[in-house]
Amino acid sequence: MSAGPRFMLIFNNEFTFNLFLCGYLATEMPNHNALSDKQLLHLLKSNDETAFTEIFDRYWSVLFIQACKLVRDEDDAADLVQEVFVKIWDHRETIIIQGGLLPYLARAVRYRFFDFLDRKKVRQDYADSLRIFMQEGRAITDEQLREKELLRTIDELVSTLPPKQKQIYEMSRKDSMSTAEIALALNVSEKTVQNQVSLALRELKLKLNMLQISGALFGSELISEVLKKI
Repeated sequence: MSAGPRFMLIFNNEFTFNLFLCGYLATEMPNHNALSDKQLLHLLKSNDETAFTEIFDRYWSVLFIQACKLVRDEDDAADLVQEVFVKIWDHRETIIIQGGLLPYLARAVRYRFFDFLDRKKVRQDYADSLRIFMQEGRAITDEQLREKELLRTIDELVSTLPPKQKQIYEMSRKDSMSTAEIALALNVSEKTVQNQVSLALRELKLKLNMLQISGALFGSELISEVLKKI
């Protein structure tokens, strides 16, 4: 009497069989809680819904906190995070993630926030540009163009930072994550996060001060103003 290659046993009652089946499933099925982000993404590409649920449960809270800081409304924040996860699922088979999963998700929330502003027609740079155009007949000033170029230069300087320092700086400044959130995501101490951000700022300000001394590209006043913002 055969019950399949893995069930060549005779059980004296249903309770005994259920005990065996639970043990069998526990050894055969992966424990998604113990898997790394990289392993979960690999399973996700294979349409593993449990892997997706684990990613959702693992990062929902920290992304929700970030979204609340951006939109200052819990319902809108929840919608932003929901949209990010829907997009992740819809593109699960083709998604390509460079770097860590959490920084990728944090950036995705920020991009959804920009979309949110576009939908609400209140994105600040658009509103300011429109106001200037209506009042003065021009959409953007030369000074704004130079500031935009300077910010692009800062992004290039950030790309030259050591990898770990660059990652922590971008999580802090670009992804609007707190020191505690970064420490939790990277499994390091908050002191380490603070030190890395301080070192990154010191390096960026040093290089920008060198530009300020030359004064050739942007003008010393503009560089001084931007130095106050980073």
